[in-house]
Amino acid sequence: MKREFVRFAMAGAIGFVVDAGVLYGMLALGAGYFVGRCFSFVAAVWVTWQINRRYTFAVGRNKSWWTEWWQYLFAMMGGGAVNYAAYAAMVVLLPKGGLLPVYAVAVGSIAGMAINFLGARLWVFKKRS
Repeated sequence: MKREFVRFAMAGAIGFVVDAGVLYGMLALGAGYFVGRCFSFVAAVWVTWQINRRYTFAVGRNKSWWTEWWQYLFAMMGGGAVNYAAYAAMVVLLPKGGLLPVYAVAVGSIAGMAINFLGARLWVFKKRS
């Protein structure tokens, strides 16, 4: 489990880069901190799903990728709610500036990571006996 958690955290680090990058892109398009984060979160979830299904939880596949994607997205919603709440608190409480989005995404990502790991390990990628 420790090895899986380390790999999950590494996938999360890549997801963080995607999340922050897409958020900055959405902000440049005028989406705002909250709408932009919805788009960036989904993009990060998709990227981490791809990494986690191949490397972190490389288990036999007995369901379609479509089913697995929706399960993963749904499983990430628990940690995503914690993530988004922490992100929103940072955006509301801290002074606006160029690095605010990346700091807020980082705090949110760390806040939701354990919940997301458990959802992925115990439900989406549960080892079948």
